[in-house]
Amino acid sequence: MPGTATPPPADWPGEWLRGVLTLCVLRVLTDGATYGYDIAQRLDAAGLGEVKGGTLYPLLGRLHTAGLVREEWRPGAGGPGRKYYELTEAGRAHLERDAAAWARFADLTRSLVTGAPAGPAPDAGGPSRPPVPDPEASR
Repeated sequence: MPGTATPPPADWPGEWLRGVLTLCVLRVLTDGATYGYDIAQRLDAAGLGEVKGGTLYPLLGRLHTAGLVREEWRPGAGGPGRKYYELTEAGRAHLERDAAAWARFADLTRSLVTGAPAGPAPDAGGPSRPPVPDPEASR
């Protein structure tokens, strides 16, 4: 049936991406401190599509202002320095709380959209978290 296939990542509606991007960025940072370009690459490798700097860097700034991430300039290896971002304890707590809420919301909307019954609520530990792909590992 036309129009029912899952769209390729580049075609996800922007409002969907905006709704979940904060959680996805925080999730990437659970793997340790990294810089913006690497975050964007990992989000793309995970299937979200390209997240442009004009979207990502203001978001990282807001996360820093909110105390959810730390920023640190580090010297570059033979090039310019990079700003690294690291998850704070407040960021971890925010991710845990909102990821569980997002999982419930996604299950509810899946049920409403498809007519399938909603599944059980995620356990207190939140949804399972598969590793975020590291694009450097495939090179």
